[in-house]
Amino acid sequence: MRPARREDLAAIVSLTTAAYAPYIALLGAPPIPVTEDYAPRIERGEIWLLETDGALAGLIVLERHPDHAMIFSVAVAPVFQDRKLGIKLLNFANEQARTWQVPEVRLYTSSRMERNIALYTAYGFRETGRRPNPYRPGWTVVDMAKAM
Repeated sequence: MRPARREDLAAIVSLTTAAYAPYIALLGAPPIPVTEDYAPRIERGEIWLLETDGALAGLIVLERHPDHAMIFSVAVAPVFQDRKLGIKLLNFANEQARTWQVPEVRLYTSSRMERNIALYTAYGFRETGRRPNPYRPGWTVVDMAKAM
């Protein structure tokens, strides 16, 4: 794992687009991480890259808040999926939360992404609420949290 640098921007956008592509049909539009401007997140040190055999295999976008760490995105390149790299990225989020001395890790996802909700639940996250998506009318956001 390493922090992203400015020169990684194109690779971050490419990986994110590929990783979230299967959800476009499900949602009827690109998921929020696909439309995100990652340059400011790189500057703020919020993106970490997971490389395998010299290739970008995955990434996590993790925000530091006073009372929690917020996962904005977990993305694994399609060619590297089914290798438990998503778990490795979630483990990294836990490690960062402990380093930052915050009591929990939070995330949110679309209510339509039922497979992701099940995966996060199996990993120890619990649903804390549902709310309208402020950026996508008609969509519902599922908030989840995991205590450290």
